[in-house]
Amino acid sequence: MLVSVAANGQTNSRNDSTQVNSKEAKLKEVTITSRKPGTMRLSGAENGICITGTELKKAACCNLGESFTTNPSVDVAYADAATGAKQIKLLGLSGSYVQMMADNIPNYRGLAAPYSLGYVPGTWMSGIQVSKGASSVKNGYESITGQINVGFLDCKGIDRVDAQLYANNDQRIEANADASVHLSEGLSTGLLLHYEDRLKDMDDNDDGFMDDPNVRQYNLMNRWAYVSKHYLMHAMVSGLKENRNGGQMSHGNNLPLAHANHPYLISTETDRYEMHLKNAYLVGNEHNTNIALMLHGSFHRQDSEYGLKQYDAIQRTAYASLIFEHDFDEHHSLSSGLSYVRDYYNQQLYGVSSINCGTESENVSGAYAQYTLNLDKKLIAMVGLRADISSEYDGFVTPRTHIKWAPNKNIALRVSAGKGYRNCHALAENNYLLTSGRTLHIENDLKQEEAWNYGVSGMLRFPIFGRGVTLNAEYYRTQFDEQVVIDYDSNPSAISIHNLNGGKSYSNTFQVDATCMVFEGMTITAAYRLNDVKCTFGNAGLLEKPLTSKYKGLISASYKTPLALWQFDATLQFNGGGRIPAHYDADNFINESRFHSYEQLQAQITREFRHFSVYVGAENITAFRQKNPLINAENPWDSSFDPTLVWGPVKGRMFYVGVRVNFEKI
Repeated sequence: MLVSVAANGQTNSRNDSTQVNSKEAKLKEVTITSRKPGTMRLSGAENGICITGTELKKAACCNLGESFTTNPSVDVAYADAATGAKQIKLLGLSGSYVQMMADNIPNYRGLAAPYSLGYVPGTWMSGIQVSKGASSVKNGYESITGQINVGFLDCKGIDRVDAQLYANNDQRIEANADASVHLSEGLSTGLLLHYEDRLKDMDDNDDGFMDDPNVRQYNLMNRWAYVSKHYLMHAMVSGLKENRNGGQMSHGNNLPLAHANHPYLISTETDRYEMHLKNAYLVGNEHNTNIALMLHGSFHRQDSEYGLKQYDAIQRTAYASLIFEHDFDEHHSLSSGLSYVRDYYNQQLYGVSSINCGTESENVSGAYAQYTLNLDKKLIAMVGLRADISSEYDGFVTPRTHIKWAPNKNIALRVSAGKGYRNCHALAENNYLLTSGRTLHIENDLKQEEAWNYGVSGMLRFPIFGRGVTLNAEYYRTQFDEQVVIDYDSNPSAISIHNLNGGKSYSNTFQVDATCMVFEGMTITAAYRLNDVKCTFGNAGLLEKPLTSKYKGLISASYKTPLALWQFDATLQFNGGGRIPAHYDADNFINESRFHSYEQLQAQITREFRHFSVYVGAENITAFRQKNPLINAENPWDSSFDPTLVWGPVKGRMFYVGVRVNFEKI
């Protein structure tokens, strides 16, 4: 943020070498520079952070899935080593228990879940809000471990044109462009474009399979905004087309290519279309009374092949929310509303006789009320209750409470408790499991997932050697009453998706992190998180959740030169070991074992110019990779073939270069 200040003043210092001596002097224009921090704590009752655009530029951040590498709270890992599907982990649990939002509207559910982290280009995001624990009931009942809201670039700002080009040594290329323009007073529009492709098949570990699938994606979004004295409107329409091709390659160590002389290939073709319309009416200025209507619709089609298995599916989703908000006075406010969600799935599965699928549909109608007490920001209490009726699961009630106590600006304590639910569409959300040679079983009549989440956190600011340090500590427990379990342990030759069936399932996470500006322009963040996650896996009993690191450590350093021409960023991650479920490797039974801890280092250098910047960087500089991410890769048609037991990086060291161009007042 740059602020120009022109000032006139008097000076009366006898020691002034210019010897002004009480004569009027006109000071030159002064530029005061304030650097926006990379992450900011949310000020409300919920415990969370806002990852700003400044933080996103510390790494390549080509998409949403690559935007958490410098964040100690959120982990992103491959769900398998063949399709490129990724998943978020928060509070020790998979991303299915995180409510994904886009522009404060629930999104990326069901069929979109396995690959949705690649659907949001990094250059399109203005910031990401991450809140932990059961979130506000305003946005629904689905948040169990937290909520992630993606904020897209706003077209209401200044007229501009931005562009970015990116390439890495894996021959992945990207091109992005966005522009916004004011059409009239109060009316503006923006256009965002994205293209990515991989120019060459890569198999660095020479196992005969592509290290990453070749992804070609076209993505377009058009945004509109209208602002008047009593009315605000935001509208969006977007379209995405993606072809994802992976599997066996023709080269390698003369590996047998396939069944019936054909290679084992994996392909996914996706078409996705979305639109939303958000309207807000300001009814009264005195009490900030407003009514908002939000509408969203999406169409998602996916045609996939996993060897001889074929999965074709369509999902249609409609969402509507009517919200009323009113401030009784400066201390008391109320938010209430109604919501409606309709999900429709049409799924066809070929080559798997153990699973029956067809059409699924669900309608959920809900209502909520949320009261907030704010005593001069020193005590904030938010209490919410919502009730929903599902056509599949009948009625259910969701209570949630958040309390923040901040006696001064240097201390803040938060506690939270709440319940969350999730309606599972097992095959749509986990269709990448079809890559495995194991038999896939899905229990009939899966129950609605149900869990309680409790959390406590504290923030303390204090000085060390004249520099401010911010220290945060938090503990969260998630306890399931009902859960849909992905079970590798009951039968090493099968993957079973079934209900918890009276067993135990819980997650305990403890995290401490500290941020300090060591000297002007130099900031260091250090964090440590401990995970205790266990679940009952059928007849195998209560076990540590597989493929989950026991702990994570992180040290991130960022330095920007005084004139902000150069920026240097580096992040070192320490990932603890964890459990690998029992499995077969060819004809050999591999009993329960563990993976060891490992480190990952990434770094980036950025050079700023007047209207553009150039950056170069490297990921996984330590070059650590999981030795055999594809089990029995030489026999992909065998029942022991399994690319889904991924616990670490599947690719080695990677270098990249990019350029960002920006023009204002077009």
